[in-house]
Amino acid sequence: MNLKETLIADELDLPDDFFKNIQKYKEHLFKWNKIHNLTGAKNEAMVDEFIHDAVYPVSFLPKVNSLMDIGTGAGFPGMILALALPDTQVTLVEPLMKRASFLQFIKADLGLDNVRVVKKRVQDMEDENFDLITSRAVTDTKILLDLSKNFRDEHSKLLFYKGEKVFEELEDDVTMNYKIIETQNRHYLLLGEDL
Repeated sequence: MNLKETLIADELDLPDDFFKNIQKYKEHLFKWNKIHNLTGAKNEAMVDEFIHDAVYPVSFLPKVNSLMDIGTGAGFPGMILALALPDTQVTLVEPLMKRASFLQFIKADLGLDNVRVVKKRVQDMEDENFDLITSRAVTDTKILLDLSKNFRDEHSKLLFYKGEKVFEELEDDVTMNYKIIETQNRHYLLLGEDL
C-alpha cells in the first residue's frame, strides 16, 4: 500500500488538500535534503513511513486549538500535524538554522496560516500555554516534561513519539495520567491530567 492508501485505511479525517500538500512537502524535502541533510529519511518509502508515523495520532487526539512541537527537525511530527489539522495553530520549535529555514520555506510555499516557526531552543522561549505539546526523538520523557512545564496548564495534553523504552521511562517518577497507544513501529505516549 502507498501512503495515501495506508492513511485512508487508517480512516484518518484529513483535509481535502492534505495529499497535495504532502506531495509538495516531499518534493521540497528531497531537494533540500541533498544540500542540507535535514533528515535521515533519504528515500520516499522512509519519508512516507515518517509521515504516517507523524499523522497517525489524528486518529485518537482530541480537537485542540494550539499545538507546540519541540525539536521539529525537518517537520516530523509538527509540520505534518499542521497539514492535517488546519484549524489548529501550530508552533514549530527548531533551534537549527537550516531546519528552521526549511520549515519557514514550507510555511510560505504552502500558504500555511496556522504555522509559526520559532528558531530557538524551547528553553529560550517566552512562557505560553498550548493545548497540546508534541515531540519526537528529542530526549527522554522526564526531560520533555521538564522542558514543557512553562508551556502547559492542567488542561494541556502531551504527545511523545516513543519506542519500546517508553515503559522504562515511565518508571521514572511520571506522576501525570497517561495512555500508551501502541502500533507496529511506534509507542505514542499521551499524557494529561484529565485522561
